[in-house]
Amino acid sequence: MTEIKNTSVIDFSDISDEQMNEMIDGTLTEFDEGDLVDGTVVKLEHDEVLVDIGFKSEGVIPARELSIRKDADPSDIVSLGDKIEALVLQKEDKDGRLILSKKRAEYERAWISVEEKFKAGEVVTGEVIEVVKGGLILDIGLRGFLPASLVDLRRVKDLDAYLGTEIEARVIEMDRNRNNVVLSRRVLLEEGRKNERAEILSKLSKGMRLKGNVSSIVDFGAFVDLGGIDGLVHISELSWNHVNHPSEVVKVGDEVEVEVLDVDLQRERISLGLKQTTPDPWIQLVENYPVGTIVDGKVTKIVPFGAFVELGDSIEGLVHISEMAGRHIDTPAQVVHAGDDVKVKVMEINPDRRRISLSMKAAAEELGFEIDVDESVQAEEKPPQEGRGSGRGRGRRGGDRRRRVASAGSCDCERPVTFQRPLFGAAFLVYDSSGSFAGQSRRGRPWSPLPSGEVSQSGRADQGLPLRIASVGCWRTRGGAPG
Repeated sequence: MTEIKNTSVIDFSDISDEQMNEMIDGTLTEFDEGDLVDGTVVKLEHDEVLVDIGFKSEGVIPARELSIRKDADPSDIVSLGDKIEALVLQKEDKDGRLILSKKRAEYERAWISVEEKFKAGEVVTGEVIEVVKGGLILDIGLRGFLPASLVDLRRVKDLDAYLGTEIEARVIEMDRNRNNVVLSRRVLLEEGRKNERAEILSKLSKGMRLKGNVSSIVDFGAFVDLGGIDGLVHISELSWNHVNHPSEVVKVGDEVEVEVLDVDLQRERISLGLKQTTPDPWIQLVENYPVGTIVDGKVTKIVPFGAFVELGDSIEGLVHISEMAGRHIDTPAQVVHAGDDVKVKVMEINPDRRRISLSMKAAAEELGFEIDVDESVQAEEKPPQEGRGSGRGRGRRGGDRRRRVASAGSCDCERPVTFQRPLFGAAFLVYDSSGSFAGQSRRGRPWSPLPSGEVSQSGRADQGLPLRIASVGCWRTRGGAPG
């Protein structure tokens, strides 16, 4: 039997040490610090991973160099046998080990990819791995910062809800020197909403009725979310009745039905009306309360020029001070107070201006009763207004022109005089304590001297303060006695 010799077997006894080193070096991969190398995971430790990269010894990846995630467990990042790419950090540390970094290898690749997407305006996707002060950290191959103000269209109160979720965003800022990448999700949402707005606007038309939710309230109205776009309900369109503030009618979050009043495609603005979805009480008012009708009402508000009376269905009419009693009064408070029940007569209805004029005096005359006047209640004193009128041309504007008729001796005793009621807006008639007419005054000016010129003034007529006069003449109209 012939012995067959295996010529492929090397007899190492015939090889020198120099030759052996050359053979070993021929099987090793040559690389420098900063190079990217491919390897296979051969061992997992709690704080490091060993990788075979074809070097004389395994490369070591510390746990901190495995991932951009802080305090990551190596077993959560890689498994035995995984093919990975790593960056050479150090060929030999103090212990002679080869130090690698999987994190930095991925960072280099990711930075190039993210930079390309940034320049192209493309979207990046990453998982929220941290919630930090001021925003979120996303894993996009590198650490991307998403400010809280750019997470959503409106400020997000609870950022923790996003932890562990996948988010699409757009890179808005990159600085490699500072290792800084800023993201924005809001930009994508605004683009999506813009498309939605354009679609919604194209479908809207005047007169349409829609349902939405009150998104915000401002002094001049309320914004209603129509499902992608907000429309404004102006304060004047919230209710058929007077509204002091929108919060009196609606609250944030309320579901409401609104009517489209106007659509501005150029400015992307929608004007809405809330009151239009309810019956107009003024239409029924004309039917229920024709002019001349006497009705019961409740005083809701006292103003210097009269009182507002509610007739029902939140309809308010004005009783002017001249229509509150059969005689002259200085202030509405002499006759009524807020909350009083009164009988009024409908004098005039103006549906266009939504005004109704009422009269307590006419109602009392028709029903045959007298209205009590509390003389103890005084009108509020107002400070004098300076610089108003020179007094020239007194009595030349409309109304009854007056002439002075001297009657010396007819009024030669001192008597208190107070102004009583306005005349032609700026002028006032002056009466004495007996009710007799004594003169006139203009606002902001002393009571006018009568012909004798002997006037002892202790106040201003337009303040309702008493004046004392002596040896005065009398005022009379061309048609007879004033009053």
